[in-house]
Amino acid sequence: MSLILRLALASLRSRKLTTGLTVASIALSVTLLVGIETVRAGVRESFAGTIRGVDLIVGARGGTLQILLSSVFGIGSPAGSVKLSTMQRWAEHPAVKWVVPYSLGDSHRGFRVIGTTPEFFERYRYRQNASLTFTAGGPAVGDTDVVIGYDVAQRLGYAVGTPVVVVHGLQDIGTSSHDAHPFKVVGILARTFTPIDRSVYVTLEGIEAMHEEEQPTAGAGTAEGIEPEAKGAGAKGGETVAATSAKTPPPTVMPGAEPPPGTPTVMPGAEPPPEVKQAPRPVPKPKPAATDTAEAEHDHGDDQITAFFVGTKNRFEALMLQREMNTDLVEPLTAVIPGVALGELWQNIGNAEVGLRIIAMFAVAISITGMLVSLYSSLEARRREMAILRAIGAGPRTILSLLVLESTLLAFLGCVIGVALVYAGLALAQGPVEQRFGLHLALRALGSTEYLYLGIVMGAGMLIGFVPAWKAYRTSLVDGLSPRQ
Repeated sequence: MSLILRLALASLRSRKLTTGLTVASIALSVTLLVGIETVRAGVRESFAGTIRGVDLIVGARGGTLQILLSSVFGIGSPAGSVKLSTMQRWAEHPAVKWVVPYSLGDSHRGFRVIGTTPEFFERYRYRQNASLTFTAGGPAVGDTDVVIGYDVAQRLGYAVGTPVVVVHGLQDIGTSSHDAHPFKVVGILARTFTPIDRSVYVTLEGIEAMHEEEQPTAGAGTAEGIEPEAKGAGAKGGETVAATSAKTPPPTVMPGAEPPPGTPTVMPGAEPPPEVKQAPRPVPKPKPAATDTAEAEHDHGDDQITAFFVGTKNRFEALMLQREMNTDLVEPLTAVIPGVALGELWQNIGNAEVGLRIIAMFAVAISITGMLVSLYSSLEARRREMAILRAIGAGPRTILSLLVLESTLLAFLGCVIGVALVYAGLALAQGPVEQRFGLHLALRALGSTEYLYLGIVMGAGMLIGFVPAWKAYRTSLVDGLSPRQ
């Protein structure tokens, strides 16, 4: 066997250009195949690591994906709100270790504002159980404090002490901003490559305070177009209007003109009736101010939150607690296990990886076909070599083993170089990719899927070697030694 191996290596060295091109094509195909699988695994791990350390996310009755997207990714709108008393009631459950409220508020220059408590920054985890850290300042405590994510600070150029004004909705509308209650940045979070980087955090008291200061003051001023005497309600107001109407003489009607509606008919030359009684005019209600309308459209209940995060004393109790919350008779709730919901969401958006795998498999098939063409075409130039080997006593099995071993060596070299290129690319591109796209590509050992791909490439390379070997076996000794015309 060692003799055949030496012959195979010597044969490959004698055809350096052809060998190099064949190995390069296989190596690039393996790099594409293993690289796609590595990137896919990195994307999935980064996606699944968006939230850690939270056993349940509880919101109003609705879909699991809706609760996950609104509370974790800040996408879309929640199904409803949850009473703060409901969260406090479940916080006393024997299986619950801690609860953290999570209230979606308005926005600041396109970034979502979230109301929570300082405990949120202690409990929230991401990726491999990493905790939130501050690059400057600390958590929000007062009703004017605000904590901003890394991307918010970088894009807006904010620092600790910068004033922040929150507006209604997700767009900056000047007529609906909370100018009466400005906030101040007290903390900036370190980069996490999660939606936290694009969020603005205030306290629940801050959300309540900025809406309390917007309540309009009642009783000041007069309604437009209404006399002070006509503003009263009840019998006194009605009598005043009726008396004023009674003292007013009937309007003068020109001959031939139509009298106004409600005017009694008076013949020409006749005396008007001594008293004309008219129904008291209804007192028009003053129109609500613009702030009232905006507040009605943007109602913030002081005892309402969007959702709350739950940590259990024992992870095995999460399923039991989820079932109890989903069947709560006091308030309709939906409890979501983040890991399960993230897996469900990945199944919906991760179909693109199947297409990438198919493309990579086609690339491998093309490279293997190229190796077959290379070996088969080189066999024509090696007719005399095969004939000499057979002349000195090499049997058909030896020729078969030699050619199959050559194709296997080509596939093995391509796999080794391809995997080396993958790791080299990860080492060089890990930092820039993470900074640019927020995608963490960890340097890890090859998994079972990667080994399966490499086994397929090696098996295909070995099988390809049987084609030229069968051709060489069928070639007669005389045909190999006789010169071609």
